Amino acid sequence: MAAAGEETPTSCGPRRDPRTRPPRDGYGVYVYPNSFFRYEGEWKGGKKHGRGKLLFKDGSYYEGEFVDGEITGEGCQHWAWSGNTYSGQFVLGEPQGRGVVKYKAGGYYEGEVAHGLREGHGFLVDQAGQVYQGSFHSNRRHGRGQMLFQNGDKYDGDWVRDQRQGHGVLSCADGSVYEGQWHSDVFSGLGSMAHCSGVVYCGLWINGHPAAQATRMVILGPEVMEVAQGSSFTLKVQLQQDSGEVAKNENGRVLQISVGVRRVQLPAYSAVSFFKVDEDNQETSIRTPFGFECIPYPLSTGMLAPGAALEGAGADSPLPGEHLDPALDSGAFCGQDDAPDSQPARARAPHRPGACRRVKQGWAEFADILLGPPPPGYRPFLSLDSLSQGAGSRSRGVPGGTTPSGQEPPGSSRPRGTAAEDRPRVSLAGEYVVLVHDVTAPPFLGRTLPTACKHLRVLAQGVGQRPHVPEEGPKAAHGHSPVSAVPP
Repeated sequence: MAAAGEETPTSCGPRRDPRTRPPRDGYGVYVYPNSFFRYEGEWKGGKKHGRGKLLFKDGSYYEGEFVDGEITGEGCQHWAWSGNTYSGQFVLGEPQGRGVVKYKAGGYYEGEVAHGLREGHGFLVDQAGQVYQGSFHSNRRHGRGQMLFQNGDKYDGDWVRDQRQGHGVLSCADGSVYEGQWHSDVFSGLGSMAHCSGVVYCGLWINGHPAAQATRMVILGPEVMEVAQGSSFTLKVQLQQDSGEVAKNENGRVLQISVGVRRVQLPAYSAVSFFKVDEDNQETSIRTPFGFECIPYPLSTGMLAPGAALEGAGADSPLPGEHLDPALDSGAFCGQDDAPDSQPARARAPHRPGACRRVKQGWAEFADILLGPPPPGYRPFLSLDSLSQGAGSRSRGVPGGTTPSGQEPPGSSRPRGTAAEDRPRVSLAGEYVVLVHDVTAPPFLGRTLPTACKHLRVLAQGVGQRPHVPEEGPKAAHGHSPVSAVPP
């Protein structure tokens, strides 16, 4: 820096200069008239020239090269007010060229500087340990650069005034990758994200969110699906946006199917009035969007051929098994805003090979779905009139003439313990609910789609159409008397 004025000097040279002027040549010490500056070092022609140290009254200092009275060349400057230190090249009193800045708060910068600011290409480590390497302008990240964040994420792309803007690639620590346009440090414009769960979204982003993201699932088909007892059926699931359009930009969500059976059956449709669950295998009733409650029901182990793979999933995309059995609780059903009076059920849907599908362009299909027989803990009860009708009633309720309840008729001489062998081999006629769950793990962008539901009616063998219900009240099918609904 230039001298601020002249004042009585104190020389440290071989002889004292009686005049109040700085030393002419050689080594000397000079205190400036304002007492703020003190210089000790080499002089030439009455100017600081060579190596020396300029001290400031506030504790700051510069030590290094001087040329014709100016700080120019290689040196080190410390600023007492900030605690920062710069070592490198100087021009006319300012850091200019290449150098290293060490920050009191932590971190450092190594690279090009101009007029005391980061300018050009450099390497910056901040106080949190985050690392940026790339272009700077006016002390800010600007241009092309790479950033390694504290959480392990890495960004490589364009920057504008310390924000990601333009085109760039973000590789997240969890394995997710986004490539596309940025604005104001968020995804904005056209881009593609390959999420760590296997979901891929490709399309428009607005303020960090997919513009055409799926918000719900819909199971296509009639309001009430009907299927013959023992027959398989197919479900087609569509992912939709808020507008109702198919979310074609999404691929890879993992959907899983499960089934619940209506706990209190309508006798007009089935001889089964309700399911009784053994005390050691209690299941909490689950509300549905259809006005009745159900309990979990198993799919057949033969629902799909052995070794069936996820649609759209390669061998390199295995599903984490711990995430594939979602709990069937009241919140899982679509359109259920009110919580049930009882504690939500935590019973898990039985995991079956092939019970999951990955979404392709907003669509998924579950083919050859087959309901299994009632599990050992579920005991269906018949109406009183049905029991009095004998074998005819039994054959109607369960194929093969077995007793659906797993209990012996009055007066039977069959030894105890043999009833289990007569359990039905297929699902019973009645009303069910098919559920499709979003089990993508981890959830795509932190959001799981609401469960989709479909009302399913299983017709007894030989019944070709939906039974007629008289207006006076519910009647049992095939002439059976009405049975009052038994509360669960």
